[in-house]
Amino acid sequence: MRAEKWAPRVAIALLLLVVLGALFGLGREYMQKRYETANQAIRLTGGDPDRGEAAIGRYGCGACHQIPGIPGARGRVGPPLTGIAGRVYIAGRLSNTPPNMMLWIQHPQHVEPGTDMPEMGVTNRDVHDIAAYLYTLQ
Repeated sequence: MRAEKWAPRVAIALLLLVVLGALFGLGREYMQKRYETANQAIRLTGGDPDRGEAAIGRYGCGACHQIPGIPGARGRVGPPLTGIAGRVYIAGRLSNTPPNMMLWIQHPQHVEPGTDMPEMGVTNRDVHDIAAYLYTLQ
């Protein structure tokens, strides 16, 4: 009778262990993918995604754009930047390459005079970092 009393508890404990193991595995896969994405962005741009995240906040990009991972970046003037790494074009006309991304971020008025995207005085260091962060947005 005692074994019958503990059997459901043991079964639940084992089930919890299986579920936690599966969640840990999924979490590990997510972190590995995130690490690989960040390394690819670093190789593509020569920038640092973590510094890029901070620079995006300093330049106030979220006032105009929705940007995943950036607190308060809920702007609706410019397009949302979700998935920008996988887009074919930037600004509707430039092929999505790191040099074009950096050109657009740093000198949008040179690319498209009169565009709503303002010249923000983005430095050479910051443009590499911002592009690196944006290329993590798969």
